[in-house]
Amino acid sequence: MFDDDPKKPAYLLQCMMDNMSDMIYFKDLNSRFIMVNKAAAEWQGGCAPEQMVGKSEFDFYSEEDARRMRHDELHIIQTGESLFGLEEGETWKDGSHAWVSTTKMPLRDHNGEIIGIFGISRDITEHKEAEIRAARYAEENRRFREALEDDLLMASQLQKTFFPTSYPSFSSPDGRGGEAVEFHHFHRPGGVIGGDLCSIRRLTATEVGIFLCDVMGHGIRAALGTSIVRAMVEEISLREKDPGRFLRHMNQVLMPLFRQDDLFLYATACYMVLDVSTGQVRFANAGHPLPIHLDARNGRVKSFLQEQATIGPGLAIEEGASYQTFGGRVCPGDVVFMHTDGINEVVDPEDEEYGEERLLLSARRHMALPLPGLFSALYDDARAFGQVDAVEDDVCLVGFRLDQLPSGL
Repeated sequence: MFDDDPKKPAYLLQCMMDNMSDMIYFKDLNSRFIMVNKAAAEWQGGCAPEQMVGKSEFDFYSEEDARRMRHDELHIIQTGESLFGLEEGETWKDGSHAWVSTTKMPLRDHNGEIIGIFGISRDITEHKEAEIRAARYAEENRRFREALEDDLLMASQLQKTFFPTSYPSFSSPDGRGGEAVEFHHFHRPGGVIGGDLCSIRRLTATEVGIFLCDVMGHGIRAALGTSIVRAMVEEISLREKDPGRFLRHMNQVLMPLFRQDDLFLYATACYMVLDVSTGQVRFANAGHPLPIHLDARNGRVKSFLQEQATIGPGLAIEEGASYQTFGGRVCPGDVVFMHTDGINEVVDPEDEEYGEERLLLSARRHMALPLPGLFSALYDDARAFGQVDAVEDDVCLVGFRLDQLPSGL
């Protein structure tokens, strides 16, 4: 086609075309090939460049793809507008498929008249298929995340039913129809679902059981643990009125459930029984922070008992563990509440922990508030100390204020 004089442009063009891996081709006004390089010929099944001369895409590709290519080239011929970096799929007559990145421009003669088109295409099949796989994976991942978020939202709504929706009522003895005891709980999970759980249940005509637990960890594992514990609370509280025996029984039941080959969970817990007719409080503790007593008459705030020996092992840690029952008495106006360690383990930007002492000081500052206001204030003080919008860990507070002793019950 060309002579071998290396000084002639045609020879130089042919050398460049034949040594490029990209497909280079020239076409006439009817989109028929007038010259192609070796890469373009090999792309069409390994034929020689001369064999493609006079042919068009209709000889190689599916009817649909060939029409699309011809439409693009007619637009270039009619408008003189080039096409740059078009990524398009190509399907051959035998059904095989590939992807190319194509640039096409008008081919002009010496007078500037358009006499056809020329183009360059690059095989991007591997890249495009990887991109398609990545997009498919991203879409599958998006759907999975949405399904998981829906499941977590449903689990969160279900977990809310684990907490009290109403409290036992003990009428005031003054005949005015008021309540002798004010109960309240406050819960803020660290995530969509959490591992804290509380319960306030009437046991007898004068007694109420208040339970608080914190299942190890966060998220689904911890939430699963709370569902198991909740079922146990309802069952055991009907049979065991003594707090120590209550926790001992719960430990026996949870041990085989929480300590399996592929599962290791434990929980800290505190169980308190209040006799509203006498102000007598009995409680037992399983690795949990001690209850806090707000003494209204003396304006003091302290742990209900100071002895750390009152704290037994967490639930599902020690087989056959026993838990002591301790007692005390509260007077009208006193508040007793329990809390999970999420509130006192808040840390500030310098990594200093909020701690029990700051919690006691906060309780002293707000002790005159009704229980809902008191618990919210305790949480807000811890949050302000940590300089965060929400505490990272689960936080739960539950307790009572004894307003009067209904001795007539």
